[in-house]
Amino acid sequence: MHFVLIHGGAHGAWCWQPLLEHLDAPALAVDLPGRAGRPGDLEALAVRDFAAAVVEDIEKAGLSRVVLVGHSMAGLTIPLVLERIPERIASVVFVSCVLPREGQSVLDAIATPESQRPRSPGDGLLEERAREMFCNDMDEAQTRFVLERLCPESVRVMNEPARTAGLRLPVPRCYVKLLRDQALAPAIQDEAIGNAGPGCAVHELDAGHNVMISRPRELAHILNRVARAGAGDAADGAARRR
Repeated sequence: MHFVLIHGGAHGAWCWQPLLEHLDAPALAVDLPGRAGRPGDLEALAVRDFAAAVVEDIEKAGLSRVVLVGHSMAGLTIPLVLERIPERIASVVFVSCVLPREGQSVLDAIATPESQRPRSPGDGLLEERAREMFCNDMDEAQTRFVLERLCPESVRVMNEPARTAGLRLPVPRCYVKLLRDQALAPAIQDEAIGNAGPGCAVHELDAGHNVMISRPRELAHILNRVARAGAGDAADGAARRR
């Protein structure tokens, strides 16, 4: 079993670094297009390009059974990955993910007023706002780790209507609800949980939005339990087939 980690908006694979040492299984952190590790035209990118990047990395690494972990805006990407390679996904973990309804955009789902919506990838977050959204439960070293690495995001992806058919597939899933999140308020997370598909278990952590940086051990504890449960299910299935 492997973890595959998908970052959210304005982030990159770097955001998972503090978590990796606490995981009990190997992990692949994906850089979505538009980051330094995977360049792309932010004006032209679509969610399908994000999903294609995740599928490419999983297939290139030869991973046959993975726990797919997504953070924040990765809630758009995960359903398309499930559509593409459901046979490789043992389970899904949504970490404070925004999960719009079918046809709804991320900005609609988080009720962003028209006047506050970004117009171009260059409309980045001011440091004060980024501190408030991402770093409210961090010390200064953790905060600098985040602020020095944030990057512009695709406005097209944030406005793109969600495609959610993959969430109807019978893949085990859970949601990590973050009680101190100031980027996705708990009420918005509750709506996402309702959109996550059948049988979605919920785990709560007293943490802010970037829990993988501020509370990596606590998040790893949940992820390790999910991986162990998935490995046990796979072993049971193999035993039944023999």
